[in-house]
Amino acid sequence: MKIKDVQEILKAELLCGDSCVDNDVEGYFACDLISEMLLHMKPSSLLVTSLLNAHVVHTAHVMDVSGVVFVAGKKPDETIIANARQNAIPLLSTSYLMYESCGKLYVSGIGISLENTDPVSGD
Repeated sequence: MKIKDVQEILKAELLCGDSCVDNDVEGYFACDLISEMLLHMKPSSLLVTSLLNAHVVHTAHVMDVSGVVFVAGKKPDETIIANARQNAIPLLSTSYLMYESCGKLYVSGIGISLENTDPVSGD
């Protein structure tokens, strides 16, 4: 699936990343904790979050994600959008809540993407 497909599924506004709408999305990860993103998110995943700070884009860049979806109609400020644009990370905003967004992605065939499913044992 591609970012442009996610945009359609979630009826999302593309905030930046016009040149990245053909990025492959291999799964999604929904989270509002940076530490959990760093622990569990796989490369080429879609990050679904309601967290609006610069750390989200930095984490997305470090983790090599396909894009970031902000839920509940949230939109980051222009500084964050400019940082994402500079790092070629598409940002989308949807009015759906996180639960609804994840359900719509799952039903559309995008699976949950976890790197490490057992944080206690590391397995």
